[in-house]
Amino acid sequence: MRLIVTGAAGFIGMHVALALLERGHAVTGVDTLDPYYDPRLKSDRLARLERREGFRFERLDVADTAAFGSLVRNEAPQRVVHLAAQPGVRYSIDQPMAYVHSNLVGFASVLEACRHAGVPHLVYASSSSVYGDSPQVPFSEHDPVDHPLSLYAASKRANELMAHVYAHLYRLPVTGLRFFTVYGPWGRPDMAPIRFARAISEGETIRLFNYGDHQRDFTYVDDIVAGVLAVALGEPPSAGEPGGDRDPASSDAPFRVYNIGNSRPVELMEFLRVLETCLGREGRYEKVAAQPGDVHSTWADCSDLERDYGYRPDTPLERGVADFVAWFREYYGG
Repeated sequence: MRLIVTGAAGFIGMHVALALLERGHAVTGVDTLDPYYDPRLKSDRLARLERREGFRFERLDVADTAAFGSLVRNEAPQRVVHLAAQPGVRYSIDQPMAYVHSNLVGFASVLEACRHAGVPHLVYASSSSVYGDSPQVPFSEHDPVDHPLSLYAASKRANELMAHVYAHLYRLPVTGLRFFTVYGPWGRPDMAPIRFARAISEGETIRLFNYGDHQRDFTYVDDIVAGVLAVALGEPPSAGEPGGDRDPASSDAPFRVYNIGNSRPVELMEFLRVLETCLGREGRYEKVAAQPGDVHSTWADCSDLERDYGYRPDTPLERGVADFVAWFREYYGG
């Protein structure tokens, strides 16, 4: 297949593009190399892709409707995997317009391009943040998700609603994947694993919000990639039963939403203990009150993705963290 992967210089985007290339597919990567975090990391990820046969890179903003629409028409991909977005819950509190531009305008541009080019299947990144601080666990795609706690979460829920409109009006086959906490080599430096690893390595005190009382469905990046590829390379969603639009996860349009996580929530302190063991150093911690926008726990029910695409994450936390630490030391010299 020929695929377009947006956000190809990002954490998950690079891993997805590499996996596609290793399977012999042709990939056009799209990214702005935005300086939200160290652009050198993005450039280094991109360099790994550019060494591979079958990869081509286009530096552009998906919110540039004319440029991205032209690219999709010219490439005529069988799949678009849209992973480009402005990430981060806390950043959205201070810089909301960045999310309006990248996550709302950008996603509308992607939908329009795929619609007019007749793309057979659009797969895009949603987020577990759409569940807010729901007390009902594990989180199911069939539960209502009407109370996001950050603009980032709201933008991702808006993406799902926008996707449904295009599936309904234009019969564009579209699948959203609600990512849970992803970790592994080449991760984002603003995410907890790298921030924690750096602080432990340098003997700095780590502030644990909500007094460290958090659970996260930590999912190793290789397991996430396996799920993304199963969906992207598999059969697109078909139209469901008439009147099936009352389910947030499906519709009578060619539309689906899936959780993609580990389905085994981990206490934050347990994750830190495994990280300490792999680094060979103990951390220093200060427990403080919760921050606005934080949620207490995330826990993915991935039974729908397993049923439809055979998704079964199988990386133990100890092995995943060990692989992450090996990369962290090599890349950062920690």
